[in-house]
Amino acid sequence: MLTEKLETPALILDLDIFEENLAIMKETIAGTNLKMRPHYKTTKCPWIAHRQIEDGAKGITCAKLGEAEDLISAGIEDVLIANEIVEQSKIDRVAYLAGCCRLSICVDDVDNIHALEEAAANYGTVIHCLVEYRVGNRCGVYTPEEAYELAKEVEKCPHLTFDGLQAYAGHLSHEVDYEVRRTESDKYEKMLKGVKTYIEERGIKVREISGTSTGTVEFRGKDTVFTEIQAGSYVFMDTAYGALGLKFKNSLFVLTTVLSVQDKQVVTDAGRKSIGLDQTPAAFVDFEGVPIKTTEEHSQIPVEKSELKLGDKLLMLPGHCCTTINIHDDLYLVRNGRVVDRIPISGRGKSC
Repeated sequence: MLTEKLETPALILDLDIFEENLAIMKETIAGTNLKMRPHYKTTKCPWIAHRQIEDGAKGITCAKLGEAEDLISAGIEDVLIANEIVEQSKIDRVAYLAGCCRLSICVDDVDNIHALEEAAANYGTVIHCLVEYRVGNRCGVYTPEEAYELAKEVEKCPHLTFDGLQAYAGHLSHEVDYEVRRTESDKYEKMLKGVKTYIEERGIKVREISGTSTGTVEFRGKDTVFTEIQAGSYVFMDTAYGALGLKFKNSLFVLTTVLSVQDKQVVTDAGRKSIGLDQTPAAFVDFEGVPIKTTEEHSQIPVEKSELKLGDKLLMLPGHCCTTINIHDDLYLVRNGRVVDRIPISGRGKSC
């Protein structure tokens, strides 16, 4: 079926560009000790997770327990929940899932470590743990001493394994100023090398340091302290990342239909309920640089005169690809202007 025959709004993935982005990432980390652990909060499709693993990813990162369950039920064997899980009911689910795959989780509190150990003991499973080190503005400990004490506590637990550190500087991901992004990334690199040395000098091996985003992966050199890349948006891209001038290209689009053509505007059928705008505004591929107005159900393009007709199809670039994917039930895979498959976004709405 021709892509233009789809009823809209429809979320589409250009497979050629998607595959090109995979190749660009592979080239970016070539020659380093880095392994990809792409973030599922961006894609939310098991098909894509499996495709990334086929392309060399060691496993998948996710944000929430519900996403982990979605991945594991789809046969993903190595999953990191890059977050703390503290509710007892969820801790029990983590302990159970640790018997279904290699499951890792983040910790930054002694009591939470003990709760995870007790649950894993009840299920007879082993949970892999990363101590979260604060390099952003969310969770994590602040000092090498704190990180060491938590690592030591994990080491005492027979049903937990200390793997290393979680260090994701999310606030740098969309920093437009290249020098600020590079300088701050280098600062955190140096800091984490110090933390790793401090812990290892006291007899505990730091096997993994997991983090880094689409916007900072280019700063990870051959001697980087990081071992895992948690980038997610690189496969899709959006207008927020477009402002950074990265090598990756837009592969994710919302297909829209022209509903109205007036003297000074064109109106389409995709609005805030169809496209993520929480970071930057969306844009139309054929109207680059033209500011658009987006309401719940519509987008308005200000043009003096247009050759567009009712029923014509236009492509929109999401402001934020991660929240856009979370709005839709299905993703249409497109190659050379034709739909070749439709895959479910089964991770949609997995926010707990």
